[in-house]
Amino acid sequence: MKILILGDVFGRTGRRMVTENIGALRAKYAPDFMIANSENITGGKGPIEKHVEAMKDLGFDILTGGNHVFSNLKDSGNIFSDPRSIQIRPANYCEHQDYPIPGKGWKIVEKNGQRLLVINLMSSTFMHDSLDNPFQYIEKFLSGLTETYDAIVVDFHRETTAELVNMAHFLDGQVAVVYGTHTHVQTNDERIFPKGTGMITDLGMTGALWSSIGHTFESRLPSLLTGTRLFGPKAEQVIGEGILTGIFVEIQAGKCIHIEKIRIQE
Repeated sequence: MKILILGDVFGRTGRRMVTENIGALRAKYAPDFMIANSENITGGKGPIEKHVEAMKDLGFDILTGGNHVFSNLKDSGNIFSDPRSIQIRPANYCEHQDYPIPGKGWKIVEKNGQRLLVINLMSSTFMHDSLDNPFQYIEKFLSGLTETYDAIVVDFHRETTAELVNMAHFLDGQVAVVYGTHTHVQTNDERIFPKGTGMITDLGMTGALWSSIGHTFESRLPSLLTGTRLFGPKAEQVIGEGILTGIFVEIQAGKCIHIEKIRIQE
């Protein structure tokens, strides 16, 4: 199985970079499945229906989320309720019977006789949302599986590097790939763990190159200089030269046998 996975697609520039480069990427890698993180796809915030549908039309099978996944909820249409939707959200939100969280945190895709399971997790460290422990959640989730899959892939949306590496070690041999999203900076530590789990601490970002991880420098510098959010304009996305980052992986018998970084810069 071959899978193409793209880092956080950020706003208009990110969507353009995907649209303009996906044909060449498909021609080069011939992926069986394609995944991207969409939590910043609409103006740097969560996905709306038309942008999810546009990614689906480009051939993407699953879009994962993170801490901004619900920030455009009023304009999200049916992306969290329609079982045909390719959008998922972090699975380890604290669920309550009286207050159901929209959407699902995992999705199964079947294509050409192959079954792929993708699970979206989010860290409980340095995030504003209250979440169940992601390590305990995934341990319980995997132990409860009753069906088999050709590959299991985990998007772990987190701030710290140590969490991702420990998650890959924790799941080594149980899943094919664990990758990080959220920091928007591609790391240089892709590897395959001893029992066959591929990992990279962060996929990086698909968005504006000359930016503060997608936003204008002018809208971010005042808070960094003063330690407050009292000054400067509202965070604005950058429209301009782009960068596309991600990974390509090959999986055999549920184990990762190849992991390769992708980086396209204008």
